Amino acid sequence: MRVIRPGDLGAGDIESWRELRAKSGAPAHPFMEPEFALAIGRVRPHARVAVIGEGPGGRAGPAGFLPFERGPLGHGRAIGLGVSDVQGAVLRPGLGLGAKELLRACSLSAWEFDNLEEGQSLFEPDAASAYASYVIDVGDGYAGYETALRARSPKFLRTTLAKERKLGRDVGEVRFVLDERDPAALETLMGWKSGQYRRTGRRDRFAKAWIRDLVEFLFHTRASGCSGLLSVLYAGDRPVAAHFGLRSRTVLSCWFPAYDPAFAKFSPGLILHLGMARAAADDGIGMLDMGRGAAEYKDALKTGELTVYEGASVRPGVGAALHWIGREPSRRAHGFVRERPRLAGLAQRGLERAGRLREPKRP
Repeated sequence: MRVIRPGDLGAGDIESWRELRAKSGAPAHPFMEPEFALAIGRVRPHARVAVIGEGPGGRAGPAGFLPFERGPLGHGRAIGLGVSDVQGAVLRPGLGLGAKELLRACSLSAWEFDNLEEGQSLFEPDAASAYASYVIDVGDGYAGYETALRARSPKFLRTTLAKERKLGRDVGEVRFVLDERDPAALETLMGWKSGQYRRTGRRDRFAKAWIRDLVEFLFHTRASGCSGLLSVLYAGDRPVAAHFGLRSRTVLSCWFPAYDPAFAKFSPGLILHLGMARAAADDGIGMLDMGRGAAEYKDALKTGELTVYEGASVRPGVGAALHWIGREPSRRAHGFVRERPRLAGLAQRGLERAGRLREPKRP
């Protein structure tokens, strides 16, 4: 086994990774492609990839890959943890390898994950919690999806379409661009998203330089399995909502949606998502994965759910004990709140009040 930086992957390694992933039968999530690991390797100096060889000395070629980030005391975590919505290893089916054996070969005492992909049998037994990741299936075309949406949530669809028409009358012609290449539009989106994080009392991801650098790099990435995709909803010549995510040929991983608060009464984020579903279906994408985390708009738009897991695989020892002490009490506290809607609502309102207090005062 080799443990290398993502940038040291050879062309043969990358091709093997793609082939193994294609044979896995899992949805073609772009977060699981080598391009995402390569992008993280540019902005995270401790990013690594374990290349698992097959046969004596690994001479038969790669049989698997585990992308990870190495921390102090041998603590490892999924590559891009905190922004990666799908995580795990890419392995040849039937590969006889245990989680602890793999961690030992990587010199890791623990490997932490928060969006482990369903079907990752190597690590699933170590999961502490399971969560729904909400998806929109447009594999049979947008018309079929809209028909199902009209039957399941008629008021939601009727109201959203009416607001789209009103947006056009009041502001200007509504148009949707699936693949916007203007960097200024990306900058506008990040500004909106930072404002949303602050208003809701949440940590501003774009205040971290590595996340901004990652998104800007992926914006220019064009690969069949992992391409940055910026989608923008315009009213007249003005952008009113936007989304940046990653796409493969068949899956769009929704990542950073936001809208201009000045147009909130039109629900531009919902109009944007319907536009994304329509245009994605026309472009051959069969599934939009909106990620984990409950939200009213996800409940309204979804056609189904996938499962992702949070937890850590550990090897017995001091490093594993320190990992448990540092992470498990916090995880259990968050889980306790999430499982109690009244507490979760109070916590959310508290975050929003804190966010309003932090907002700069307008002159």
